[in-house]
Amino acid sequence: MAIAAGVAASAAPVVAEKAATLPTRTIYDWHNVRVGGGGFTPGIVFSPVEPGLAWLRSDMGGAYRWDAAAKRWVPLQDRVSEGSFMGIESIAADPVDAGTVYLAAGMSWSAPAAIFRSADYGKTWRETRVPFAMGGNENGRGLGERLAIDPFAHDRLLFGSRHQGLWTSDDAGANWRKLDAFPLAGLGLPSNRRETHGGLSFVVFDAKLRGRVFVGSADPGERHLFRSDDGGETWSAVAGGPAADMLPVKAVIGSDGVLTITYCDGIGPNGITRGAVWRFDPARGAWLDVTPIKGAQAPIGGYMGVAVAASDPQTIAVSTVDRGNPVDTVWLSHDGGVHWDELWKRSVRDVSATPFLDFGGKANFGHWIAGLAIDPFDANHAAYVTGATVYATGELQKPGTMQWAPWTQGIEQTAIITLVSPTGGAHLVSGFGDIGGFRHDDFTVSPEHQHINPFLSNTNTLDYGGRAPLVMVRSGNTHARVVPDTSLAWSADGGATWQPLYVPKGAPHADGTPLPEETGNAAITVSADGKTFLVETDQPRLTRDRGATWQAVSGLPSRTRVTSDKQDAKRFYAIDFANNRVVRSDDGGARFRALVGKGLPADLSAAQSANREAPAPILADPNRAGALWLNLGGALYCSTDFGNTWQRTGQTIAIERYGLGKSAPGRKDAALYALGTVGGLRAVWRSIDGGATWQRINDEAHQWGLRIRVISGDPRQFGRIYIGTDGRGIVYGDPKIAPAEGTE
Repeated sequence: MAIAAGVAASAAPVVAEKAATLPTRTIYDWHNVRVGGGGFTPGIVFSPVEPGLAWLRSDMGGAYRWDAAAKRWVPLQDRVSEGSFMGIESIAADPVDAGTVYLAAGMSWSAPAAIFRSADYGKTWRETRVPFAMGGNENGRGLGERLAIDPFAHDRLLFGSRHQGLWTSDDAGANWRKLDAFPLAGLGLPSNRRETHGGLSFVVFDAKLRGRVFVGSADPGERHLFRSDDGGETWSAVAGGPAADMLPVKAVIGSDGVLTITYCDGIGPNGITRGAVWRFDPARGAWLDVTPIKGAQAPIGGYMGVAVAASDPQTIAVSTVDRGNPVDTVWLSHDGGVHWDELWKRSVRDVSATPFLDFGGKANFGHWIAGLAIDPFDANHAAYVTGATVYATGELQKPGTMQWAPWTQGIEQTAIITLVSPTGGAHLVSGFGDIGGFRHDDFTVSPEHQHINPFLSNTNTLDYGGRAPLVMVRSGNTHARVVPDTSLAWSADGGATWQPLYVPKGAPHADGTPLPEETGNAAITVSADGKTFLVETDQPRLTRDRGATWQAVSGLPSRTRVTSDKQDAKRFYAIDFANNRVVRSDDGGARFRALVGKGLPADLSAAQSANREAPAPILADPNRAGALWLNLGGALYCSTDFGNTWQRTGQTIAIERYGLGKSAPGRKDAALYALGTVGGLRAVWRSIDGGATWQRINDEAHQWGLRIRVISGDPRQFGRIYIGTDGRGIVYGDPKIAPAEGTE
């Protein structure tokens, strides 16, 4: 079906200069670098018909299925090439056929949206583009579930959209039509990209009574709950319940037909200050306020997650959201909400399998607890989600201390900002969003060496000394406007431990905006011998004594993203975008001078970015002095004489992201790895002949939405590639069979 009006397609890559016949593919093995969880998974659903089966949706890393036999979560959308479809708005498990599952996929209202259906546990999918917008990674992504299956006619689905009312399909999601009989038509698409709507927050069918269905609305209005007793042909607003400023966010029906609803004063996951829990008995038309803490003593925050035990409809659980003081929690009741037990107070968490959860002190109960579920086949087995992990217990009904542990084996749901593969030490050091980053000594276990001292939630730049690879530097920011201490750090042991680095504060900005060193906008670079650190403050500065003294750098504009030569400690490179020229330092960074840059176009602006997370425009061969690479809007240029002259190469590919690795046997040029388009095919490619020819190295099963933020080869292992995705963590690949020389 057509994409909804106002929903834009993904940005098209730059068109290659020359058409190309698609080359053959080099076969690669692909694996995740394990961290374990790491991001927001706002919805978890147990199968109502098969024990040991569960489904999980994430806000930017696709969906997962729990494989009980393998004891791990299986990613379901690595085949997807449309990045928007990695943001899952809702998930629905079929109430009749255990292998059938539906995903409502769409990252934001301005991106493509689709309903996916699988009849084989997520191994294969049918994709249907839909005319209503979604927001799998927008505010309100914890609401739901918006997608529901009629238990009496399981080819019939209802979907509560954010902006365009209630929709239905009678043919298992293949075709959709709007239910005009529903009282709310929707508020329409937002006026700008920063806005969204809560819309219809949940759709819940009563599994015991044919035709009964409830829909919640999280948009402003006098009525927020709607009911149909004839399968959606007619609707009525349900009177009563909480005040109109409380928005219903999630709901579940017990086997007794009673509806339990959680409420917030906003759609979250941030900005919620008040909440409530109410139960509605449709048989009596009666409402009951069962909020665990009411009145003036109620802490700031709301309620979102909700679950009812299949074995006992009086056993209900709800979770708080945005309750920062003391912490978000789960409440459990065995009498329908008359009395509550606050589980945080008697719970312990074993996070040894994912030690990064202890980075701010001992891991607390969690935050952003939007999703909560009780296993319908085992009332002791329950799980809840947080902004960083999924916790599970097998002791929900037991008194005394309750044990919880991360339930994340197989889940890698993180955004990677940067990464490096140094010439020595660990083969991989990463920079993550939200959780800082790690030194990865063993790709099969969650790493012990997280970037702390200081802890910067986002690592924006990483660099290492090419001939002194244990010397590393990083810059980053926190979620505050200004970093509390310093945005810079350095390591002498390859990222195992770090020390803060303090640069003299620059002159205040006339407009009052913070300085780049205060916000994490000041990138840092280290010389090949590890002795010089260059920081891109307003007036760039360098230190040769680990920050004891600093000197100003001349001839270098601010925040241009400097690159150090990996073999020659005297050389640093950058682009002076104001004057459209390459500049180089030959004295260890003290002074930069302009180069002729013969062979480059007159306009170099295509390499410029104001984004502090953008990769440096110039890359240096890790194993060869003076060998440089430059991506200009998809066009690739190389230099072998320290930037004096350049040559266009790679005319058959339009490059988006790229990185360098060890040369192929018998070759001089670094191996090139790129996300780009060749012959109309957007994929991951490798070249071993300086960009003259390219082979695809990913396949249809390994695309990860092509949401790729950074790529690097390995300077010590030919063929190895590291890919930092935006939602599926770090993946790495190795060739199954090394190609013979000259086959690429």
